[in-house]
Amino acid sequence: MRRKGIFSLIIKIIISAVVLGIAAFLTPGFSISGGFGTLIIAAVVVGLLSYAAVEFIGVKASPFGAGASGFILTAAILYFTRYIVSGFSISFLGAILGALALGFVDFIIPGRRFK
Repeated sequence: MRRKGIFSLIIKIIISAVVLGIAAFLTPGFSISGGFGTLIIAAVVVGLLSYAAVEFIGVKASPFGAGASGFILTAAILYFTRYIVSGFSISFLGAILGALALGFVDFIIPGRRFK
């Protein structure tokens, strides 16, 4: 039973990495260097920051799921991730556009990335 939970977590992290990669590709001012490993690390960091936001603040970090507060929170999480993950480069404007891109990708690809 525990094996299923770990497998599910690995799949969610990989999907999150792909979504971040798509957002980085679509967004000016947002780039990820270092390959898929950097994407995986960034996905874990963004996931942990999103989880912390839900637990401590009570706001879901999703541009479409939580309105303006979710949009601002997603942009802030993306921006602060640049200080934690080497190879994750994003400008302030890139974080805002990246939050829009993540929201758009979340809208197209249903499912929960960080929960």
